[in-house]
Amino acid sequence: MFRPVGSTTWTKERVAFVESSKFIYRNDSITPLSPFEVKVGVYNNEGEGSLSTVSIIYSGEDEPQLAPKGTSIQSFSASEVEVSWNAIAWNRNTGRVLGYEILYWTDDSKESMVGRTRVSGNVTTKNITGLKANTIYFASVRAYNTAGTGPSSPPVNVTTKKSRCDVSQVPINPIHHFMQILYRQNRQSKTHILETNNTSAELLVPFEEDYLIEIRTVSDGGDGSSSEEIRIPKMSSLSSRGNQVLEPHTHFLSVIIPVFYCFAIQLLIR
Repeated sequence: MFRPVGSTTWTKERVAFVESSKFIYRNDSITPLSPFEVKVGVYNNEGEGSLSTVSIIYSGEDEPQLAPKGTSIQSFSASEVEVSWNAIAWNRNTGRVLGYEILYWTDDSKESMVGRTRVSGNVTTKNITGLKANTIYFASVRAYNTAGTGPSSPPVNVTTKKSRCDVSQVPINPIHHFMQILYRQNRQSKTHILETNNTSAELLVPFEEDYLIEIRTVSDGGDGSSSEEIRIPKMSSLSSRGNQVLEPHTHFLSVIIPVFYCFAIQLLIR
């Protein structure tokens, strides 16, 4: 038996199965989180048993119906970004909001590798730490309540700052004749090779693609060990706050690898 709090009329429903431990009542006219008085009893062929004491329960609620607006992201350091958004004004039609869930991922992540974190209440910013340096991260925000999560905001992206000491050191001996620069498009197996006797080189790569670069020394005795991969991120079509930016007139990005630049190759003469 149940009735809205304040009502004098009880509604009686029977559950035919002895094993049942719950009963669901559906009525679209009931507003979310409405209080009800409930009593539970038992019956058999001989009649009805005694009823339990009155308990107060609340009707369920729908997931939030709106996505947050004004989502933005900015890089604070090589391992930290801040995501911010506008709070959703709550009403019974759009769904109650208990907090927000922030999803974040890199452009080459699999769905199972998406990171997520939550804030409660009307908090509208969240700092995400422990990220990789010089890496593009995407983020979106969605509201949540006891029923689940609502729709996500459009993703925004930013590139984390470069590490202060992102230097690959390649030792070189006098018998080394030249160096090889190996570069390839991210997630592609085809590798291009540039050979040089200089301590710097310039590469022309398409600005809309990520490139991975390695450097190794070569001598009459064979190839030396390669440096760690250097990632040249693509130029994002979105600014750090998710606004559209103009496309460059050129189609290639000139990448210079000097001796003393942050991701440069430092030659050590023995």
